[in-house]
Amino acid sequence: MSAIFLEIHPENPESRKIKQAVQIIKDGGLVIYPTDTLYGLGCDITNNKAVERVCRIKGIKPQKANFSFICSDLSNIAFYTKPFSNSIYKSMRKNLPGPFTFILKASNQVPKMLKNNRKNVGIRVPNSPIVSQLLEGLENPIISTSIKNIDDDITPYPTDPYTIYEEYKHLVDLVIDGGFGGNVPSTVIDCTNNQPEIIRLGLGDLQY
Repeated sequence: MSAIFLEIHPENPESRKIKQAVQIIKDGGLVIYPTDTLYGLGCDITNNKAVERVCRIKGIKPQKANFSFICSDLSNIAFYTKPFSNSIYKSMRKNLPGPFTFILKASNQVPKMLKNNRKNVGIRVPNSPIVSQLLEGLENPIISTSIKNIDDDITPYPTDPYTIYEEYKHLVDLVIDGGFGGNVPSTVIDCTNNQPEIIRLGLGDLQY
């Protein structure tokens, strides 16, 4: 059975379509969706079987998975991270929502949820109405990864949602068409030493 291909307006998402997408994710489905950078592959963070499916698609073991947590805002991230400095929080407040991934020390809950020994976690709050409304309906973060290995410098990152659908329609349950995506990943900031350090320069101009 092929995945659903669902066109959603990128600036004014239709509530009916958002509800349809949210229900698919709640039911354990995998979704490919647009962010403010690349198209991502994700699922409900609380569904272990769905997380395992994402790992199989990426060809990685769950114990070694290195996913980002896509959050609606910063209000509940303390559940997923250990305490961090006020200066880092201010930096996150200044730059999010936006095309940035902040690497923080993971709370004790993360290994229990993902069944691995992750010590760090990447937090993303994309500047995307589609993502924002998906998360509002889901009431959980989406655990997410890129659909292509970002370290692959040879293969161009796919930006056409229909091309993505044709490649992944038998692997996922839903592909959201929010228009052409970008081909530059997020900027990654390592905050695990309480001194922010850019470890991957991507989209966005980090404000200090």
